[in-house]
Amino acid sequence: MSRRVPDGPPPEPAVQKVTVEYAKRGRMRFTSTRDFQRAVERAVRLASIPMAYSAGFHPHPKISYANAAPTGTASEAEYVELSLTRVVEPAELAGALDGALPEGLDVLRVVQAPPGSLADRLTASRWRLDFPGVPGSDLAPLVTAFLDRDAVEVTRMMKQGPRQVDVRGPVLCATVRDADGSAVLEVTLRHTTPTIRPAEILAALAEEAGAPLPRSVSTRVTQGTLGPDGELRDPLAD
Repeated sequence: MSRRVPDGPPPEPAVQKVTVEYAKRGRMRFTSTRDFQRAVERAVRLASIPMAYSAGFHPHPKISYANAAPTGTASEAEYVELSLTRVVEPAELAGALDGALPEGLDVLRVVQAPPGSLADRLTASRWRLDFPGVPGSDLAPLVTAFLDRDAVEVTRMMKQGPRQVDVRGPVLCATVRDADGSAVLEVTLRHTTPTIRPAEILAALAEEAGAPLPRSVSTRVTQGTLGPDGELRDPLAD
């Protein structure tokens, strides 16, 4: 029996790959990863972007996602790669895509994709956790106690059931400051498998406090390549 092949000509090859940096703001922080993927697929159609498609009976646009922020968190540093069938000026693509995406998903820049894997360029993130109404003097001792420990485990519900994950190991640094009388916690996290979430940092601090803490507003400020000096480097820099 001969193997079935799709009717019609093969899809056009990709001749350009671009990386899109975007922000997830406002109510868009509550969108799931799948909802975001649908929004991007709809936006590239509305903006008439010349997307390359996969072969087969169910072709789909060649879009690569990397290390999306957890649902419920905002971000100023999210990335997605698009493969195109013709060369497009990045600034032109940025304007068209930004106009087609819903409010709160904002394109920050588009560049020619650097060589190599995008995921390999995203090895750490810096997060800001805002605690409205909580003085920094209340939060700082909890962070100090957390940093003094070798490991802090919290429970994460996985598909296979509950699993203990260490949230202390991936924390490279954490500092507390006051902003208008409210605590701001800035945390740099190494990307691990599984990736540690801000909510799990909050759970670990609540364990130190011995009581629940007020819910924080979590924003990923940046992500990129972790340098030997501990600084995060722009993942799109040459």
